[in-house]
Amino acid sequence: MFGGWTAAVSLQAVLRTAGGEGSTATPAALTVHFVDKITPGEDVVLAVTRLGGGRSLAHWRAELLPSDGDRVLAHAMVTLANRRESDAHIEPVMPAAPDPTSLSEFHAPGAQGQQTLIRPIWGHPPFDQASTYSGAWIQLVEPRPLDHTLLAYLADQFAPRSFYWNDGPRPSATVTMSVYFHATPDELAAAGEDYLLNEAVGTRGEQSTSGAQLRMWSRAGALLATSEQLCWYR
Repeated sequence: MFGGWTAAVSLQAVLRTAGGEGSTATPAALTVHFVDKITPGEDVVLAVTRLGGGRSLAHWRAELLPSDGDRVLAHAMVTLANRRESDAHIEPVMPAAPDPTSLSEFHAPGAQGQQTLIRPIWGHPPFDQASTYSGAWIQLVEPRPLDHTLLAYLADQFAPRSFYWNDGPRPSATVTMSVYFHATPDELAAAGEDYLLNEAVGTRGEQSTSGAQLRMWSRAGALLATSEQLCWYR
């Protein structure tokens, strides 16, 4: 099953369970470990546990299990934060990109491609083996207002970096994926149902594992989330 789906449903399970903590608690960090195969259409159960925390931060665990509960399919750690006004800093700058409607559409294979519209900007097939840097505008095929769950889903919308030093697609699977949420409520509202820019780059691939980093930008130039993945490949 597509990793972005697993991340999104794990986060949503925590948010629904933690709803009584107060309206100001929002996701700060999500890390998912992909333990076993999830077959599309399979019935699953999400078990959520609050591990601890205080007034500022709360730490939760979500486990995705088959309906008989005999093994763990995915394991997620979620940190919720009661945000406060503070001084601010941002280092990266959103890259210049053409209007998404001027670019061709791409749909990834399988159910993921049926749900998500990708408009590649640079670094997509045919892959440039000199660099793993890529960028694309992304949006749901049937758009809905942006929230943290949708950010988690869209954070997995880029090709494995091991494709880039091969001559094309090869066996690859996500081992672990982390998403760090930076967007303010106003920035989420302003992004609405519009395209987001996914800017991805590899870190290192060696001995069957490959790292990648992602920045997610609104069209207005707000850095909404960052993400890091480790993938297995052969």
